[in-house]
Amino acid sequence: REEQTEPYQNLNLTHSRPPPPPEHENKFSPPILSDCGFDAMPTVSVGRDRLFDALGKTYEDLEFEELCFRFGIELDDITTEKAIVRKEKHLEVEESSEAEEIIYKIEVPANRYDLLCLEGFARALRIFEEREEIPAFKLASIKHESMLKMHVKPETSQVRPFVVCAVLRGITFDEARYNSFIDLQDRLHQNICRRRTLVAIGTHDLDTLEGPFTYEAGITTFRNQFCSIKAGHAMDYKSWPFDVRKSACKYEVQEKSFRADELMEFYKSDLKLKKFLHIIENSPVYPVIYDRNRTVLSLPPIINSANSAITLQTRNVFIECTATDLTKAVVVLNTMVAMFSGYCGRKFEVEPVEVMYSDGRTFTYPDLSLYDMEVPLSYINDAIGISLEANEVARLLERMQLHATASVSTDNKSNIRVSVPPTRSDVLHPCDVMEDVAIAFGYNEIPKRKPMSLKPLPLNELSDLIRSEIAMTGFTEVLTWILCSYKENFTMLNRKDDKSTAVIVGNPRSADFEAVRTNLLPGILKTIAHNRDHPKPIKIYEVGDVAILDKLKDVGAISRRQLAALYCGANSGFELIHSLVDRIMEVVG
Repeated sequence: REEQTEPYQNLNLTHSRPPPPPEHENKFSPPILSDCGFDAMPTVSVGRDRLFDALGKTYEDLEFEELCFRFGIELDDITTEKAIVRKEKHLEVEESSEAEEIIYKIEVPANRYDLLCLEGFARALRIFEEREEIPAFKLASIKHESMLKMHVKPETSQVRPFVVCAVLRGITFDEARYNSFIDLQDRLHQNICRRRTLVAIGTHDLDTLEGPFTYEAGITTFRNQFCSIKAGHAMDYKSWPFDVRKSACKYEVQEKSFRADELMEFYKSDLKLKKFLHIIENSPVYPVIYDRNRTVLSLPPIINSANSAITLQTRNVFIECTATDLTKAVVVLNTMVAMFSGYCGRKFEVEPVEVMYSDGRTFTYPDLSLYDMEVPLSYINDAIGISLEANEVARLLERMQLHATASVSTDNKSNIRVSVPPTRSDVLHPCDVMEDVAIAFGYNEIPKRKPMSLKPLPLNELSDLIRSEIAMTGFTEVLTWILCSYKENFTMLNRKDDKSTAVIVGNPRSADFEAVRTNLLPGILKTIAHNRDHPKPIKIYEVGDVAILDKLKDVGAISRRQLAALYCGANSGFELIHSLVDRIMEVVG
């Protein structure tokens, strides 16, 4: 299987996850996700047999591929675990034997966080096939004085100001569920959490802790909380055979006291943890979560304490998410509890936790309330190109996990009242509802029709006119990248950056794409530089967009269409450029 970065990792062994007890040695293939960029389509890999067990039905490969297409996802590949490993090592793929488990690799939308684990994926398909009702998630009814509390100290505002929490009571883990639980945390970290920079998830065995909890920040000393295996193989823990992993805790450990800043330095040598240190390394304070007895739960977003690590015997799970973005933290917490509350003693029931800030504000999490919106029936039908009654649209939306009923607006127009559950955080606008109706109706079932006559935008009409006129004067059009290097945009043009013009890329993949061009000169000059051996004269032009910073715009910048023409020859060519400008002015009036 593909190597993964685990959520936090545990303090005592620095391995990926605590070893499961010896009695659970059944074979399984937990769902995994390929490492991908933030904007790429995530690929969930899941064992076929376990998926079919969860679906309650078996499919032929082509039949399941058709189901995926109808649901708006894609069966990307059918392979085996050994074949995946051999492909990663660039070895020749051997024919799979019947004993090997078949792995389905399925592409899912990047904003469908509920599809990142087998539990959510199988549930979505069962509801789509109308073999299961939409689950009703609810908060446990407990007295306020019995509710767990999380106290937030004011110093946390300097580093990670938000925290949200929840409790899963009476949960039952087996080995496959346990691994799926851990893997979902990791996939959320890689996706919406932006590698823990926005949100970091911590999960703990509540029975080893005692509330209330405290979320603090400071330069703290941790005694005997952070340990590591003396043997130098802890970082390869996930690649160990299962029987070896079971005995991992038998290794002798070394204990040492650390200040939080010393701990940052200590983990710089850790191959898996060091890539998260930059998130808080330069912070004036370091966040830490304690229970009532001052037992450390976690040092977010780096690592969890060994004292509260969950195991297969865990029955009550405490989940805490610290964040710099509260909205994303709520989405992450809702996703975690919604996917695994089905394994609790009371299905789909979650125990809330009260978060109390030092300024007196209090909030109760998770927020499992439904988000309501009204969508005109005419908008849905017109956008898709179909004609459906309101009740039929409501039925289609139910298949996509959206509660929907027909309603009538004050002006006597037919609407669809949609209630969005916490699992569908991707539904933000009526166009999202319309898209779900199209998926449930079936893209192949949408009748074909000729589109209405479309007129180009006036700006594009003018651009095409200018292109045509310049081409008739003997110039050749070029098309260059809208991104360029910072040096090309300023230094090489003998221009200074006043910090109020250019849009700078925050994390460029290459030095050639550091900024959005503010004019077309870098591109056409670079074209000449790469074609110096071309017969002279060279006459080229470009009509394209540039970006300029603009504080008045909601996105902070504005696009402008520009024209640039260049002559390169034995003489200056001034008269040619001058005549070209005259012709353009004459054409545009």
